[in-house]
Amino acid sequence: MSIALKQVFNKDKTFRPKRKFEPGTQRFELHKRAQASLNSGVDLKAAVQLPSGEDLNDWVAVHVVDFFNRINLIYGTICEFCTDRTCPMMSGGPKYEYRWQDDLKYKKPTALPAPQYMNLLMDWIEVQINNEDIFPTSVGVPFPKNFLQICKKILCRLFRVFVHVYIHHFDRIIIMGAEAHVNTCYKHFYYFVTELNLIDRKELEPLKEMTARMCH
Repeated sequence: MSIALKQVFNKDKTFRPKRKFEPGTQRFELHKRAQASLNSGVDLKAAVQLPSGEDLNDWVAVHVVDFFNRINLIYGTICEFCTDRTCPMMSGGPKYEYRWQDDLKYKKPTALPAPQYMNLLMDWIEVQINNEDIFPTSVGVPFPKNFLQICKKILCRLFRVFVHVYIHHFDRIIIMGAEAHVNTCYKHFYYFVTELNLIDRKELEPLKEMTARMCH
């Protein structure tokens, strides 16, 4: 990673503080194992596979929080170039428009400028992962029955951040020298969600051609 890029990413220029795992917990150990695999240069396809004897919900929880932190950071590096003027609609090129719905203020799918959509998205995910009823941190506390469904929705919405960044702001990523870093994060994300069938294939369509070149 270039010095300039390290400075960008080390600023922790995120929308939100990073969610961390408590040392000594099962999830912290899983997080360390997942990070060690990545840092060792292991094949990403192998790194996302559920380790033998581990709980699927724990494995998914660790990755959802990690992807939130990393994608949050990626968007944070280009957010000053993503404005209501440059991106009046949350989209992925001319064919794909994303509307926001949260059953609170926005009860129907609503077209919004990309920055507002991103803020609502990161807020919404942060609420989910900080909710002990959904992402329990205490040993022995079970996950809710609909845990994987919630995670599928989180991951589907995080994928839309990749779509917007790649299609509308990748020039800035290249200028910062962050292309390899973002591509690696995307490949890790893609292999994870496809290995565990956590995103509907039609949601992956906007980046289908790029993914075919990048993720063999």
